[in-house]
Amino acid sequence: MAGLKETPRQKMMGILYLVLLGLAATTVTDHVLDAFRNLTVSLETSSKNVKATVDNSMSAFEATKLKNEPERAKPIWAKAKRVKSAIANLDKYINDLKEELVKEGGGRDPETGEVGSRENIDISPRIMVRKGKAKELKKKIDDTRNLILKELDAVQGGNIKLALSAQDPPKRRGGVSTTWEESNFGDGIPLTAALTALTKVQADMRNTEADAIKKILGDVDKAVINLDRFEAVAVAPTSYVLVGQQYEASVFLTASDSKADPEVTVGGQKLKVDQGKGLYKVTTSREGEFKWSGTIKVKQADGTMKEYKTKEQVYTVARPSAVVSPDKMNVFYIGVPNPVSVSAPGFSKDKIRVSISEGEIKGSGTNYEVNVKKTGTVKVTVSGIQEGGKTTVLGVSEFRTKRIPPPRVKFGGKSGGRLPTGAMKAQNRIFAILEDFEFDAKFTIQHFTMYIFVPRGEPMIFEGNSNKFTPEMSAGMQKVTSGARVTFDNVFATGPDGMRRQLDPITFAVQ
Repeated sequence: MAGLKETPRQKMMGILYLVLLGLAATTVTDHVLDAFRNLTVSLETSSKNVKATVDNSMSAFEATKLKNEPERAKPIWAKAKRVKSAIANLDKYINDLKEELVKEGGGRDPETGEVGSRENIDISPRIMVRKGKAKELKKKIDDTRNLILKELDAVQGGNIKLALSAQDPPKRRGGVSTTWEESNFGDGIPLTAALTALTKVQADMRNTEADAIKKILGDVDKAVINLDRFEAVAVAPTSYVLVGQQYEASVFLTASDSKADPEVTVGGQKLKVDQGKGLYKVTTSREGEFKWSGTIKVKQADGTMKEYKTKEQVYTVARPSAVVSPDKMNVFYIGVPNPVSVSAPGFSKDKIRVSISEGEIKGSGTNYEVNVKKTGTVKVTVSGIQEGGKTTVLGVSEFRTKRIPPPRVKFGGKSGGRLPTGAMKAQNRIFAILEDFEFDAKFTIQHFTMYIFVPRGEPMIFEGNSNKFTPEMSAGMQKVTSGARVTFDNVFATGPDGMRRQLDPITFAVQ
């Protein structure tokens, strides 16, 4: 029997963890430590998503199968609950280990969430290896794995592979071998890497839980179905249609006799039945809310007819409409892609067509990007393709087009004021920063003039053709002392729209 397979994302996480572990074994830099932290956050997010999926599956099974078919569903429900209980116990044990390691590492920074002594390479080996916590963890992983394998073997049999595992790594060159405990928590492993290793175990644990629960709960549908219970069902592709369109719905039984189609009626009118399903169609001619229900009659073994009724169905008929919403502001900016969302009730994504009076609009479905080249106004038109290929204009929206606002000149993170002498001398360039703007628009400085006024000295004037200081500027900047003033003027920068702009000057008083 085929084993449980990891998704491409799960495989990528595992490979990235091994790469980072290899880097940590050679050199522990802030970049490596940050990478471990980022990987931990990603694994935690993935685990939460997988857990939510498992919880939803369990809730849905409990509300349907367990309620409607308790005799068949109870044994399967018990298997799933045993798996969830084992996973919960292992998860709690790992969280307790994490808390102990974090406490030994000085706790977490309330702002960054990072452990104080994340680079420490003594805490993990001491607690996890020398105190035997890693060995104990490995045993709990093996016990949990064996319990799940036992439950799954009853479902599908054969050799089953699980993501949750604590196997020793293969021997390296020269026949050097190490244990799972040493490779994940031993000498040279920084504290943040040990926490990532525990988080990876939890991610593998959640993926294993999801696969196992899916296979266990799915076993209820493999049982022999006895057609001794019928339920009337009505399913409509949509409950929102436009004038001129057809409203369509299927009325059928969840189980039927292949040798005899049932009789299906709506409002006393018989429907055409195909493979146990009656197709209800009505052409809409006016707006409003409409209700209907279907009746299904099935011939019993004794020749009598048994009747089933669907629940009341409601659908709404409305006139064509469309909404075009800018995702960030109520204007389109020149030089940057402006994301917009388009919705057209009553039309599927592949039946929507969007155009613009001036400029370019690209995309599909509900997500588009608008590019404009000049100021003024533009109109966005949304059309829908109806049955038969007829195109209907659903709506036209008008938007203003504007240039990107000018950026501010920044030096040392400030746009003027006072700067200490040391901070002034430590800088070697200026920046054009666009503040409080929704788009990621970059400006390139092409020219600026720097004036240095020192007490009782001649002013120094320099010209630059990029945002970086020339050697002469850097030399002049080293001469500033307390009481000097530095001004940046004649600053010209070009943004994404290609327009060259002169920016406001800035002046600093040296402390």
